[in-house]
Amino acid sequence: MSGKIDHPLSEDQVRELLKPIKFPGFSRDIVSFGIVKSITVNEKNDVTLALHVMTRDPAVPQQIQREVETALREHDGIGQVTVDMTAQQPPQQGQVPMAGAGAAPARPQITGVKHIVAVGSGKGGVGKSTVAVNLACALGQLGHQIGIMDADIYGPSVPKMMGAVKRPTISGEKLDPVENFGLKMMSMALLLDGNSPVIWRGPMIMKAIQQFSLAVNWGELDVLVVDLPPGTGDAQLSLVQTIALDGGVIVTTPQDVALEVARRGIAMFEKVNVKILGIVENMSYYVCPHCGEHDDIFSHGGGKQEAARLEVPFLGEIPLFSEIRICGDKGVPIVVAEPNSAPAQAFTKCAESVLKQLT
Repeated sequence: MSGKIDHPLSEDQVRELLKPIKFPGFSRDIVSFGIVKSITVNEKNDVTLALHVMTRDPAVPQQIQREVETALREHDGIGQVTVDMTAQQPPQQGQVPMAGAGAAPARPQITGVKHIVAVGSGKGGVGKSTVAVNLACALGQLGHQIGIMDADIYGPSVPKMMGAVKRPTISGEKLDPVENFGLKMMSMALLLDGNSPVIWRGPMIMKAIQQFSLAVNWGELDVLVVDLPPGTGDAQLSLVQTIALDGGVIVTTPQDVALEVARRGIAMFEKVNVKILGIVENMSYYVCPHCGEHDDIFSHGGGKQEAARLEVPFLGEIPLFSEIRICGDKGVPIVVAEPNSAPAQAFTKCAESVLKQLT
């Protein structure tokens, strides 16, 4: 709906008109995201904008520019609108920008932890936690000291899959992680009674993640795997800004709808300058245990094609086997229970690919 702009037009008025425009895939607007670099208004109320976005998806800057032009031109009182849109590939380093104007604040390191890898997904139901747990176990079996942080506060499932039932103890005012299968782990599920629900708002979740990161005796670890909540909202974006990540792994399934949402997960990592270690295609294909017939239930190859399109590594395909679910329900990940099985070998190949990206 058109609105009347008073003369002369101010930069603050232009900024207010831009705030309803969201960064594609997020609930945060382009102004708070720092996309708007400068606003110039002349005596005729002509508006010139400089916008800059970091993304691998060419559709993102195009969409933002269209929405900006539409939002300004539909208001009476604004003259010509000129948008100078620039875009760049995000840096392939797990570092935040150097201090300076518009730079993100430095995120704290976790003492003794060499690498921190976040496993995320644009949506739920793609097997993200299953991939995170088995990936961590595979890294451990490759001879590394591994920890896993269950940052999925609302649906913590890591302890169940890892067969962990002990409560964390406290040493030196810090929590001692629970250990199983040679891995250290921390999860909200280890601190709750039975089926107690977690009914928390954003600030409380952030506090819990900060405690899991900085108030836990993780010791010396080669890799800490962080199982993020599903989705790409403000909560997830804030989580990946809490600690200094060395890279992010995106879990998807082959079908188009999952791949579209996976792009949002990649955009989330890229927005905070987190290196994309690659895409894992889960539930990639099904092999009948009775006849051996191969069936692409959810289509096949979409993850690999998407990785190529976005120019990020493709880490591997995880087949759809009932043994993966059965082992997880029993509290013994398939990588541990059946290390020579096809699914376990697939997870191991993914783990090897992750290590290559970290070196």
